[in-house]
Amino acid sequence: MQDKEILLVDKPAGVSSFGVVARVRRRLSEEAGYVEVVGKDGVTRQKRKKVKVGHTGTLDPFATGLLILLVGKGTKRANEFLKLDKEYIATLRLGANSTTGDPEGEITEHEICEIPNKEAVEKCVEKLVGENSQRVPAYSAVKINGQRAYKLAREGKQVEMPVRKVKVYKIEILSYEWPELKIRCKVSSGTYIRALAEDIGKALGTGAYLTELRRTQVGEYRVEGARLIDEIEELGE
Repeated sequence: MQDKEILLVDKPAGVSSFGVVARVRRRLSEEAGYVEVVGKDGVTRQKRKKVKVGHTGTLDPFATGLLILLVGKGTKRANEFLKLDKEYIATLRLGANSTTGDPEGEITEHEICEIPNKEAVEKCVEKLVGENSQRVPAYSAVKINGQRAYKLAREGKQVEMPVRKVKVYKIEILSYEWPELKIRCKVSSGTYIRALAEDIGKALGTGAYLTELRRTQVGEYRVEGARLIDEIEELGE
């Protein structure tokens, strides 16, 4: 890694982005060693150095893939990464909906009169390429009146979620065998793939939610150049 202020991590499923940051911060602080600090009582003690670590955009706990962390003075560069385009590989389950748009929500199965063929699916995703208006999911980290939307949703509160303009540059069908659809998509910053999956389900008349999501690229940075959490934690052992 040439830029020591940027750390690329391949986030595993089942851990939050903040959890990844905490584990990396702990490991880098251990590597940094100790400094001597004089207390108010005049006694000199050793205190572990604290290394600043921050992320440049979260991934849902169930999702995997590229998480860009900024280290030390690099945390001041967060704005450089906010508007970068992103690429994902997503697996959709057709024929059902989830209250959260992913496997963690309450699943509702739908009766399907006619299973869409691959040609119908191709035409559907083609129509979603371009600039679209997308409603931010209720289960998201967006703040509504000072509170996180997902917190309000978990409390059962109904709120009007904002609508944003987003761009879908490309959707490629990697595989389709009912009810599973796997796609690769390149999108603008701020695009929710959960919402895109729901849009595909609505257009097909089947419903849909994400079962897997992997972020493969952010700007020029690719997941192939990222480290696993275990690799980072084993450094120096």
